[in-house]
Amino acid sequence: MENSRKMLLAIDFDHTLIDENSDLWVKRLAPDGKLPDHIEALYSSTGWTEYMGSIFQYLYDIGIKEDDIRKCMEEILLTEGMADLLKYCNDKSYEIIIISDSNSVFIDMILEHTQLQKMVTKVFTNPAFFDDTGCLKIEYYHHQDWCDLSTINLCKGNILQSYLEKRGEEGINFDYIFYIGDGTNDFCPALTLKETDYVCPRINFRLWKKIQKLKNPESSESSKEELPQLKAQILNWSSGLDILEQIKQLE
Repeated sequence: MENSRKMLLAIDFDHTLIDENSDLWVKRLAPDGKLPDHIEALYSSTGWTEYMGSIFQYLYDIGIKEDDIRKCMEEILLTEGMADLLKYCNDKSYEIIIISDSNSVFIDMILEHTQLQKMVTKVFTNPAFFDDTGCLKIEYYHHQDWCDLSTINLCKGNILQSYLEKRGEEGINFDYIFYIGDGTNDFCPALTLKETDYVCPRINFRLWKKIQKLKNPESSESSKEELPQLKAQILNWSSGLDILEQIKQLE
């Protein structure tokens, strides 16, 4: 029987659903797992998508095929407890969406391999595809200039709120939202959550450290100003089972 309570799980991908960073993992396909200096020189925190595009072009140039990338992605393990969490929520007809700054090819490959694809309602990420020559190409999800907390190509808070508005127009309103993440770009969507929702930072990762700093009375004045905006309840986790336990308590 379908549960009467409506819940949404919005989940980050790298270091959250999976226990690695898929963008960094693909570097293993380079000779000795190292990229040439001229490729590494392109790295910047604001230009990550262009950096990954250069990596994909380089891998193509040295003969790496789609099958090689697929096999590489299939080596990545899910984070402990995440398969159980998704399967339980799927059985309860809770909605599960992924919001990630990875790319659609990597995510699809891993979801297919782990047999989680049908459990995920929607994936929001940078579009990627193999062109006619077999080279992997990546594009921006969108081009945003409204959020200083996010990268130019993907604002997770905007994506989450747009999804909630769309579902609201369709007559679906959630009793609880769980936002599960690990990185600093997961802070923006955390700020959009209401008091009955849960922000779930992975313990000892960047989002957790940022929230810990905000809770610290000795933190800077600018950080203190941000704290009241974080209305959601905080559920720290190291295993997906930590989140599953809280979900069961709400039922």
